[in-house]
Amino acid sequence: MTTLSTPRALPTAARTAPGWLPLAALLSGTFLVVLDFFIVNVALPSIQRDLGAGDSAVEWLVAGYGLTFGGLLMAAGPLSQRWGRRRTYVLGVLVFVLASTLCGIAPDVGTLIAARLAQGVGAALLAPMVLALIGDVYEGPARLKAMSGYATVMGVAAALGQLIGGILIRADIDGLGWRTVFLVNIPVGVAILLTARRLLPAPALRQRAPLDVAGLLLVVVSTTAVLLPLLEGRRLGWPEWTWASLGLGLALAAGLVRRTLSRATSGRAPILDPAALHAPAVRRALIAQALLFCGMASYFLVLALYLQIGHGLGPLRSGLVFTVMASSYMVGTRRAAGLAVRFGTRVVPGAALVFTLGHLLVLAAVGEIGVTGSVWWLAPGLAVSGLGMGVCLSSLVGSVMAGVEPQHAATVSGTLSMVQQLGNALGVALIGLVFYGASERGIDVAFEHSLVWLAGSTLALAAVTALRPRVRAGAAGRTRG
Repeated sequence: MTTLSTPRALPTAARTAPGWLPLAALLSGTFLVVLDFFIVNVALPSIQRDLGAGDSAVEWLVAGYGLTFGGLLMAAGPLSQRWGRRRTYVLGVLVFVLASTLCGIAPDVGTLIAARLAQGVGAALLAPMVLALIGDVYEGPARLKAMSGYATVMGVAAALGQLIGGILIRADIDGLGWRTVFLVNIPVGVAILLTARRLLPAPALRQRAPLDVAGLLLVVVSTTAVLLPLLEGRRLGWPEWTWASLGLGLALAAGLVRRTLSRATSGRAPILDPAALHAPAVRRALIAQALLFCGMASYFLVLALYLQIGHGLGPLRSGLVFTVMASSYMVGTRRAAGLAVRFGTRVVPGAALVFTLGHLLVLAAVGEIGVTGSVWWLAPGLAVSGLGMGVCLSSLVGSVMAGVEPQHAATVSGTLSMVQQLGNALGVALIGLVFYGASERGIDVAFEHSLVWLAGSTLALAAVTALRPRVRAGAAGRTRG
């Protein structure tokens, strides 16, 4: 979940011995944004019991965050050019902290969902600024170390989110229970707000960068029009408005494509530069990212529900089970670069097949233990899943960015990040149809059906990434000659 921006050069004097405190202020923001997507999974059953939330509300708590996060990401760049990167980052942190506070004190599930949507807005503003500000503050070997720290913090936050959430809920600080998974953001966010002005570089001379507001709204509205019936249709019996909403969403998406091409042709800035996506490899990478993230967020959701509702595990014990996958995920991310050097383009489809194998091993274990046997029978499959996931994610992002022309790097990276978050939201909506549709036959059956769907998505990922661009016969002959 990364967004790269072209670093802005600062005067040498401004870059002298910055130290590591600015990096701490930036990586703390990254940690909050990534953590908050994953930490909520172990809190969902507690939220359901406390607030009387239904199945679709559970899905909205996960998908809503990804919806506003992904839908508004492309606005951060133009806004930062107008306001300055530091101001945009600070504003994002402020919105995120206020929204987290509202999550923590929410009296009902409607308020909680609205606050989660607001958290996504804050995340969309602050997340793209982190790498841009790292480029402003550090240079040379220090920048490489800072980037490495950024990747490590993202991995730790994603891998350990469930465990951290379980510890917080088990601690039950002042009787707050699940609310602590949101309130824990406040002290970290306040610390960033108090130190950002002193630690981060002052805004450069601002410029009025063009922002396609209508295009941005089309992204959000079209995605919402598709997600809404997917999240609510099963519960309501698929009334006519759900099908109308799906049709409207697809029509608006087509309108977004036409608007983008028209603005690019006429020289006006579109929400997304089509030239950046001209290469077939980039387009395949976007499809692959969508498939990968459709399967990741939804996997964490149904696994958490199976462990807590099916097996009756508490948040802490559920989080401990997640650490099996988290540990191998971290191994996969660290080994990905070496595997890419050794196996080249085969590493991503290979890792996707490993991910699929993990799903099948978990499926076999669930068929054996149901909701009564030891959950540690899941460990081999979870370890294999985490390994494939880590290698696949790191290699996929790295391979596509390595082949992008420098002038398009920021656009492609931002688009990948948008696809990741919207893929998360769409995946949760789709897996909800599968899981809750089969839940009347038992939580174990619902989880089994979900695993079959997830294995299908990772097989599709393997197929897409194994495709090779066609080479024209004439060009091939000239190459051989």
